[in-house]
Amino acid sequence: MKTGILGGTFNPIHLAHLRIAEEVREACALDEVLFIPAAAPPHKAVAGAISFAHRLAMIETAIADNPSFRVSDLEARRSGKSFSVDTLEILRQADPSGERYFIVGLDSFRDIATWKDYVRLFELAHLVVTARPGVDLPDPLAALPVAVQNDFCYDDQLKKLRHRCGNAVIFLEETRLDISSTLIRRKAAAGASIRYLVPPGVAAYIGRHRLYQSAGKGNC
Repeated sequence: MKTGILGGTFNPIHLAHLRIAEEVREACALDEVLFIPAAAPPHKAVAGAISFAHRLAMIETAIADNPSFRVSDLEARRSGKSFSVDTLEILRQADPSGERYFIVGLDSFRDIATWKDYVRLFELAHLVVTARPGVDLPDPLAALPVAVQNDFCYDDQLKKLRHRCGNAVIFLEETRLDISSTLIRRKAAAGASIRYLVPPGVAAYIGRHRLYQSAGKGNC
């Protein structure tokens, strides 16, 4: 089983998240993409204190019509901060023979040396690095943290960085949908339309629960 793993706060999930997942699924010939919302993000609090339950429900609504997409509440079922390395370790233990493709944005990849046990990430999964709108893809080897560059070689034929354990770092340029969760929260707070930025079911969910409209309201 080849599984893509897309994590984040998903506050809320939007069309760019879904498009990235679909493009990585297709480019890497994945069997499925697993969405894993962070329960306790290690680097920043969830904006607006929107509960995990709401964020999970919005993902379930967004992916309901795609049989290749699944969502997991793994990070809510364990204690402590939602560190990616811990999540990937749990997924590997659950399916030792499976292949995991950890999807990260280029901005996050550039900061990966600040992540917990980041060296271990390259051993636990392939990394698929997607470029955000307006950002050019980097020189592959130069983009790696200095501490791990000697663990990689560049496969010119496959256009991938190959780790000594066999996993790869793959750079993909995504379709340029300049949508962000911050933009959606701002529009929702102002009472503006978020139609065509999120799936219809997500827009309806946000409206029904009055999410993002005012602090402390609509959260369970």
